Amino acid sequence: MVKSFSDRLKCVSHPKAQELINIILRKKSNLCFSADVTESQKLLELVDKVGPHICLLKTHIDIVSDFTPDLVTELRKLAKKYDFLIFEDRKFADLGNTVQKQFSEGIYKISSWADFINAHVVVGPGIITGLKNVAHNQGLILIAQMSAAGNLCHQAYIKEALMMAEDNRSFVCGFICTESVTSDESFLNFVPGVNFSSSGDGLGQQFVSPSQAVQKGADVIIVGRGIYQSSNPAATAKEYKELAYTAYLNLLESE
Repeated sequence: MVKSFSDRLKCVSHPKAQELINIILRKKSNLCFSADVTESQKLLELVDKVGPHICLLKTHIDIVSDFTPDLVTELRKLAKKYDFLIFEDRKFADLGNTVQKQFSEGIYKISSWADFINAHVVVGPGIITGLKNVAHNQGLILIAQMSAAGNLCHQAYIKEALMMAEDNRSFVCGFICTESVTSDESFLNFVPGVNFSSSGDGLGQQFVSPSQAVQKGADVIIVGRGIYQSSNPAATAKEYKELAYTAYLNLLESE
């Protein structure tokens, strides 16, 4: 049985996950925009356009060629203005001691501004402990599945990810996945590779539509190129938002 986001609030315990659900309900949007652009000004312009339509902004801060701390300051201002959270898609995948430094130090200082981060579990549970030790109320999203063709996230790997999540409920909020990987409704499912296009990108990416993603269990759909390559990113983001949220409402009505 599919539960409404309002009911999920009773199941979800992490403050950031609760905050995200409340934004979804306020804005009637379960859309995450993946802003994979390499220039600060372009990034800020895009976010200013799509901000009203998203619940979450996903950044790859290390691809921004002209990064300065001012960029983060401006992104946080836009997040407050348009009521969304920020998810840094760093995909941590190293020993606990190393990821602590990658998360909190260096030029990006991710722990000072991101609301959510994510990590591969191939290293084992030490990566979760390492990140948690330097976190400032961030929520961790574990990568259980990927949308790339030929990826190695097989069933045994997914099972291990679920076990690690269950053992770290105070920090882990959910999963990057292509479909729901658990019936435990205290975890949120973030589904990437959502695009109106039915074809891939020639580099292994496989796309699904917003409604397909929601039907497969997406709580939040992640859209990148479908929006930032559009001639009208704001209108396109609005369309993705409406399609995904309508798919969620239809799923509730079908129960």
